[in-house]
Order: sequence, then C-alpha cells, then structure tokens
Amino acid sequence: MTDSELYPVSRLSAVRQATAQAGLDALLLTPGPDLRYVSGYEALPLERLTCLVVPASGESFMMVPRLELPAAQASPASRLGLDFVAWDETDDPYAVVASRLGRVGTVGLADRMWAMASLRFRDAMPGTEQVLAGSVLRELRMRKSPVEVDALREAGAAIDAVHRLVPNFLKAGRTEREVGKDIHDAILAAGHATVDFVIVASGPNGASPHHEVSDRVIQPGEPVVVDIGGQFHSGYCSDSTRTYCVGEPPADFAEYYAVLQAAQDAACAAVRPGVSCESVDAAARDVIASAGFGQYFIHRTGHGIGIETHEEPYIVSGNAELLEPGFAFSVEPGVYLPGRHGARIEDIVVCTADGGERLNTTTRDLVIV
Repeated sequence: MTDSELYPVSRLSAVRQATAQAGLDALLLTPGPDLRYVSGYEALPLERLTCLVVPASGESFMMVPRLELPAAQASPASRLGLDFVAWDETDDPYAVVASRLGRVGTVGLADRMWAMASLRFRDAMPGTEQVLAGSVLRELRMRKSPVEVDALREAGAAIDAVHRLVPNFLKAGRTEREVGKDIHDAILAAGHATVDFVIVASGPNGASPHHEVSDRVIQPGEPVVVDIGGQFHSGYCSDSTRTYCVGEPPADFAEYYAVLQAAQDAACAAVRPGVSCESVDAAARDVIASAGFGQYFIHRTGHGIGIETHEEPYIVSGNAELLEPGFAFSVEPGVYLPGRHGARIEDIVVCTADGGERLNTTTRDLVIV
C-alpha cells in the first residue's frame, strides 16, 4: 500500500464537495487525524499554526510555518497541487487565512484543533460561526475503501502476532509493568510506528477496563486482561484484547468467560449492512444480561477505528445509524467483577457486502499459561 493509494488525490475534491453540501464555507484542518486523512500529512502539533484550508469553492491552500515548509512539501500533501503559504515568525497566520478566505459565514474546525487556535480564528473572523469539521468528514471517514481495509487488516495481523507472544511474557511473579514493557517492544518489532496503549490488568485490576500497567505482581491462578494497539506505518491502527490466565482459572471466572465468548460471537454474527449499530451492541448485551452478568458489562460494545483508534461509528445503545460496507469497528464486550477479576474479548470487524469480517484471528478461547 502506497501513500497515493491510502491518501488519494481525489479525497480533497470529495472533501470540498462534502463541505459545500453541508452548507459550510470552508474547513480549517490543523495537525491531527482530520488533516492526515485529507492530505496524508502527519504534521507536528505546535504553537505555530499549520492549517489546511479547504474552501467550498476556490482553491485549497496550506498555511505552514516557514521552518516546517520542507516537511510539508516532502509529505503526501505535495501531490495535491496545494499552494503552500509559508509564514514568518512576525506574521499573523490567522489573519492571513481570514484575508485569503474573505467574508465567510460558517467554517468547520478540525475536531482535534487546540482551543488556542480556535479562539485565534474566532478573533480573526468575527461573526463567522464555527462548527466541527467532523460534521463533514465523518461520512467519508466511516466508509473505508478497500485499500483502507487492507491497511487495517495489516495492522490487525501485526497485533495478532504480538498476542501470540504474550504467553511467553506472562509469568507468575512478574509485574504488570515488566510484562507491559515486553509487549510494548513486541508491538514496535511487529511493524507499528507507535504504541498507543498497553493494558496488562491482572486479578482485581482486570475489573477496571482502562487500567494500564502497575507494579502489581501477577499471582498464580489469576486472569489477566491484555488490551494492546498502536498505529501502523500506514497511519491506520490496531486494537485487540485477549484474556489469559496464569494457571487454572477460578470457577466463577470460567463461568462468565464462556458467557462473554458467546456474547462476542453473537455480536460479530449480527454484523451486516442495514443493521443498526445499537443492534450489534444489543446482540452482545442480551447474552450477558440473560446470564445474570448484565450489571458487570459497563461500557459500549465497540468503537470505529481507522487513522484513530477511537472514531465513528460507535457500537452503543441509542446509535440507530445503519451499518454499511466499509464500516470498521471493534466488537469488545466485557464482564468486570469489582475487586475480583474481569475479562474482555475484542476483534476489529469490517462490515462487508453480505456480513462481517473479523480482522483479528487469534484464538478467542481463554488462554491458560
């Protein structure tokens, strides 16, 4: 997969058209996932303004600090035919953007834009309404192209390779932090550009879904939740959770793990075009609730994934949005017993023309090490 395939030149035109259709006059995209999605440029988030300006009509341009100009010109954004507007230390780049745009009614700001930049744009364009660029970009970003799905599949295969190594790292007497360091190094060795998170949650820490690592020593017979992911060199992300046990698991844990596995299978089986996001959530939740563990499933069933680990669509009650081919998201029900232990099983799933494809293929059975 090349940059030209992952970040095609045609995307800028699609964004401009979507901006016009949404009734916005322009998008202002500062460093972060929105900018990278549209241009392929992974710009440094600095106090100096870098901003891709996409007017609904007219030519797009990129404001860049002069010292960042070589990096911008060397990025995939150079293929877009943009005017790179370099600004010097004594310039006001916000005023330059406002001057070049002229009078505009509504602009979309990158969802991850710093408040500092948002307020500076507000001052430079008084009377201009600011909304989130996500209102325009979400429709494009949710529908992954076949090349984007391939990038997610590649990242998924790499994180699967790391999970296959986890039993070598998990030993009674080691701390979560020691195991986490080994996993961190393995994620990079598997081809990821960055490690976004490493959760090694042993024993009672497994009941905290976003526990990371600690100096707690792993004990014999304890379940351990391992949730790991990062950004691959393509810019697309991995995210997968498996649950392990150091020795034979407690009887009550084995009972609800079997329920959890059935719930995750049910949610994955529910994925197909035309099914609502909340229906997939319900497919997992109903199994867990029917078995008497509903109060211990305390988060949504999943989140979208792409150039961010968490993006739309969200697989949660109340989200009636219908799945379409190309939607990619996690399916990760969990059961968490406070003070005792917990478990989660997570795969990335892509909605296909007639169902769903799991991008993670390692065993979902409880792995006893």
